[in-house]
Amino acid sequence: MKVLEDCFWSRRRPPLHLRDQVREGQRFTDQAIELFFVRPAYNRPGEHIEESIAKVHHVRTQGVWRLFWKRADGYWHRYKPCAEKPSLASALHVIDEDPNRCFFG
Repeated sequence: MKVLEDCFWSRRRPPLHLRDQVREGQRFTDQAIELFFVRPAYNRPGEHIEESIAKVHHVRTQGVWRLFWKRADGYWHRYKPCAEKPSLASALHVIDEDPNRCFFG
């Protein structure tokens, strides 16, 4: 959690005036961490939706973190420009920079 906060959320958290409407989240499953925002749904007052940002998967046997992004087809795809990083911090740095506009559009 500290690495997520220090290397990612501290720079990508929604501004103070929007935090009552948009909040950040992460989901831990097995060896993966999914990053997402929760925001109000368009045209459906009172409903909220999760908007996926990225997924990082730790491969213990290789000691790397694999990066994934969710395409318009709704499936996770490997982030080809930089598919693996040696640490969670370096993987989060790639997501934060988002040079190809895959994670934040």
